[in-house]
Amino acid sequence: MIATPDRTPLAREFFDRPVLEVAPDLLGRVLMRITPDGPIALRITEVEAYDGENDPGSHAFRGRTARNGVMFGPPGHVYVYFTYGMWHCMNLVCGPEGRASAVLLRAGEVIEGAELARKRRISARNDKELAKGPARLATALDVDRALDGTDACSLEDPPLTVLTGTPVHSDQVHNGPRTGVAGDGGVHPWRFWIADDPTVSPYRAHVPRRRRT
Repeated sequence: MIATPDRTPLAREFFDRPVLEVAPDLLGRVLMRITPDGPIALRITEVEAYDGENDPGSHAFRGRTARNGVMFGPPGHVYVYFTYGMWHCMNLVCGPEGRASAVLLRAGEVIEGAELARKRRISARNDKELAKGPARLATALDVDRALDGTDACSLEDPPLTVLTGTPVHSDQVHNGPRTGVAGDGGVHPWRFWIADDPTVSPYRAHVPRRRRT
């Protein structure tokens, strides 16, 4: 049985730590999204860490660009990117300002506002699939590039806030390779998830995209 989550916002100091400390500590925390139609709360169940210029799998591996600028801080902000010309994915920036790192939110359990998430995720077969995967999570929470750079630690009614929630005990945290990451970055066991949670997405190794002939 999951205890009633703590609705206190996480302080910026929580995110101002190395990414490999922040990532597993985000499991069990609650993301509160205020949409024009009402609030949606999500309990985070799966994440991936990306360590900037030290990480070949990171968007910031080759340095700062217009796209990845938010990853360079300050910590506690939201980095949203658009991928495959179809989907948005949401990250939380961490580490000291000026050094890029972020945690990709891969999956979660909608614990409030499920009726709003269902309207955006009409293909979900049940509520466990509403945010089962990073693109599904962003879709369910109505997250797009307009929220890139949002301060998730702000106390002034931000559209996204990360709450204390109910942290997961370390013996319930599993880790392994990141999903779909190619090359040298694919070997890092920097995906973290809550053991046996039904909202966690399945692991998939990287598959090279074939060029059309």
